[in-house]
Amino acid sequence: MNQRNTLKINRLGHLEIGGCDTTELARQFGTPLYVFDEAYIRQMMNVYKKSLKDNYDGNGIVLYASKAFSCLAVYAIANSEGIGVDVVSGGELYTALKAGFPADKIYMHGNNKTPEELEFAIESGVGVIVVDSYLEADRLNDLCAKKGIKQNVLLRINPGVEAHTHAYVQTATPDSKFGFSIANGTAEDITKYVLSKSNLALKGFHCHIGSQIFEKQSFVLAADKMMDFIALIKKETGFEAEILNIGGGFGIYYTDEDPKLTESDYYNYLKALCDEIKAKAKALKVREPFIALEPGRSIVGEAGITLYTAGAIKEIPGLRTYIAIDGGMFDNPRYALYQSKYTVVAADNMNAPCTQKITLAGKCCESGDIIAVDVPMPEVKSGDLVAVLSTGAYNYSMASNYNRNFIPQAVLVKDGKAETIIKKQTFEDLVRNDVIPERLK
Repeated sequence: MNQRNTLKINRLGHLEIGGCDTTELARQFGTPLYVFDEAYIRQMMNVYKKSLKDNYDGNGIVLYASKAFSCLAVYAIANSEGIGVDVVSGGELYTALKAGFPADKIYMHGNNKTPEELEFAIESGVGVIVVDSYLEADRLNDLCAKKGIKQNVLLRINPGVEAHTHAYVQTATPDSKFGFSIANGTAEDITKYVLSKSNLALKGFHCHIGSQIFEKQSFVLAADKMMDFIALIKKETGFEAEILNIGGGFGIYYTDEDPKLTESDYYNYLKALCDEIKAKAKALKVREPFIALEPGRSIVGEAGITLYTAGAIKEIPGLRTYIAIDGGMFDNPRYALYQSKYTVVAADNMNAPCTQKITLAGKCCESGDIIAVDVPMPEVKSGDLVAVLSTGAYNYSMASNYNRNFIPQAVLVKDGKAETIIKKQTFEDLVRNDVIPERLK
């Protein structure tokens, strides 16, 4: 149960996170409740920082991938650790800036940024914008020309590396909505096109091969192909890339089907990338590019858990036992989307033997509102506390008010103390932006 000192079983047999007894957290804040371990988040940020420093002379930057979990507090943590962030929308950019994050350490992504988002980014002084289409290159160049700005950009390149992960989170195969393919020549074409734009300063290239990846060789192969592309572009155009953003996608532990990676594993993932890039730069006679890395899930995923209170229990003899909780797909839609698997535990009875398999069902009026299927659990009664582990990434960030349920409160725990980082919603929050037209009054 010791996930790099994030989770423990205390002397009362209760689940503990960041020194806080989860039963006390549930009593104090209610359920459902997102809980994040601050020390763990900082620890993972520093693993990547140290690997870059040790293995690449610090010639790079760690960029926290906002899409995993975006809120003011996580940007404040990232800023205090001296790393950068990547954002994929005007909303993520606004949140980062609102937290006081320096704009020059923000990289902005997205395959269809709106004109308003692009204007917001350049007016805010965003350090780098990753261009993903001809339309975007034209829009950005025109906006910059009107404002007398020359914007640093990268191009999103598709290296054609197939990561062994769910099809919905593979992003660098030939058939993808993201990027320009090396294989079919479109990557070379867009490079020449952007180099002709007077208000765009092309600094290099970006790729991202997918998410929840454990095969180190996938990342090494992507780096290998990107370095070959950098050399090709230098030969064809004379342009030599200064920056190589290699993306993220390092996997985390959800269930026993996944490896339990250590800090050393993540350190060595990046070391392998650095070693490959240095070797290829030497062999191809190109500069060693400044590396940008975008870990998100691996920084916050295992740092977070979700607490629920068990409600109705439905046993269907010979088929299944459902335990209903006070949350559901509105706070964690990942099973409904990808059939993602989770570890589920009885947070108030951690030492009890698992004597049954249960399906954890949400409270939404939707048959697909399931969090976990046929997972081992001890006997659970209505009112007991249930915890779902590794929910720090893509849970709050994908949450909704479906069925007009509340998106749960989030707390940050450290050294036995808990502080709210996302407030509990109210009924008034649900109707705040609703308007009744005069003709209906």
